[in-house]
Amino acid sequence: MKRVLLLGDSIRMGYEPLVRQGLEGLAEVVAPEENGRFAKHTLWGVNLWMRDLGKPDIIHWNNGLWDLHHEAPMVEALTSLDEYIGQMKRILNELQRTGANIIFATTTPIPPDGVGRSNAEIDLYNAAVVEVMDANGVEVNDLNRLVKEDLAGNICEDKLHLTELGNQRCAAQVIEKIKKYL
Repeated sequence: MKRVLLLGDSIRMGYEPLVRQGLEGLAEVVAPEENGRFAKHTLWGVNLWMRDLGKPDIIHWNNGLWDLHHEAPMVEALTSLDEYIGQMKRILNELQRTGANIIFATTTPIPPDGVGRSNAEIDLYNAAVVEVMDANGVEVNDLNRLVKEDLAGNICEDKLHLTELGNQRCAAQVIEKIKKYL
């Protein structure tokens, strides 16, 4: 049975149980117990997690929301675009060393009245990182587009995390992408 590694922040943690359930009997789904937070944290932990969880055959991964965070009165994202892309390239390099099939998920949007980050920045960072993934032959799972189709139905009152329905929708799309490699 193939091993699937899920990497990401609390968005991943929200849909993870549904992905496990949906791939039961088809794949072993593993993930760090902790939140992957911003790209630098994932870069720090990725090899530790893979040692603990075993060599993956398929990796589904995202970083972004933490990198884009602005804690008031900050006016710039926690991680600049150049830093983000540099760190994402380094993470990708570590993941590619495994020989696993890699799927990158775009960062999910927030409602127009969300705080701490903006969709304009999310779109800018997504476009830049998708360019990197395309250049490296990495499949992209556009969770941003999926969630944008029904922001009110997919995003919680906290204006960041996914609702139960949002988790179900994202899990279904994640499962669909992963199944291509089973």
